[in-house]
Amino acid sequence: MSRKHPVIAVTGSSGAGTSTVKRAFENIFRREKFAAAIIEGDSMHSLNRMEFRAAVAEAANAGNHSFSHFGPEANHFDKIEETFKQYSETGMCKRRYYIHSDEEADTHKKHFGLTDLKPGEFTPWENIEANSDLLFYEGLHGLATDGDIDAGRHVDLGIGVVPVVNLEWIQKIHRDKAERGYSAEATVDTILRRMLDYVKFITPQFSRTHINFQRVATVDTSDPFIARDIPTLDESFVVIRFSKPKGVDFPYYLDMIHDSFMSRANTLVVPGGKMSLAMELILTPILHDMIENKNKKIFSQTT
Repeated sequence: MSRKHPVIAVTGSSGAGTSTVKRAFENIFRREKFAAAIIEGDSMHSLNRMEFRAAVAEAANAGNHSFSHFGPEANHFDKIEETFKQYSETGMCKRRYYIHSDEEADTHKKHFGLTDLKPGEFTPWENIEANSDLLFYEGLHGLATDGDIDAGRHVDLGIGVVPVVNLEWIQKIHRDKAERGYSAEATVDTILRRMLDYVKFITPQFSRTHINFQRVATVDTSDPFIARDIPTLDESFVVIRFSKPKGVDFPYYLDMIHDSFMSRANTLVVPGGKMSLAMELILTPILHDMIENKNKKIFSQTT
């Protein structure tokens, strides 16, 4: 971890709510005029879209039905750790982008001066902008470990974002149908294929974060595979767990966020509709401390 060049990692699976946290951070960066260098987790996949599909088919033919984007075979865990380490030491590192859509492809073509970038591919590596205040990572593996690799050892602030698992499955089923045209059956197959890596590489990260935001639905999600719609934020609570509650101003949060309450000594519960407000109230002073006190270590790695 770095005193001079802090690293923030927001980790959670796609659809878990990481985009909500990312927007909260972006609002803080813009409002407080913090210069953040942003790393997208998808850019650290080791396979492009076509290569991944071929690898899944090859693994299945060999009897391995658990090959997924959640595991180390499809990701550069080493590059994530290397990127965090390099930034923490020098304030600089390299990054690239994974292209999700034609619109993104057009944007990156202009930026890189290339004509052959397509969705499902990666852009070339490039240096991040100079003189940034911090590095911000959002993706699947911000605190991942595998053998000697430990990305989290270089993270100053780790944020976990995860709904209860049934809610996560509901969100994935509906998102895949709306955005990708997948059937519910196809998405369930993906969920099952990912399960081993989810348990081994995704879930353990949430015990190493400094703050977790977990959304819990207040409607029946007992059978996520027949749910007709996704529970809304207003049909949810958000459970916010602080790994080190000493110094956290819980009375202030309880006063500022109506209908919030404490469920444990280190856990604040807020209405789902107040999730963004809670994030900005909690994260803004933390970022101020990190930026204003770069020569003082604000957070220590959770052990």
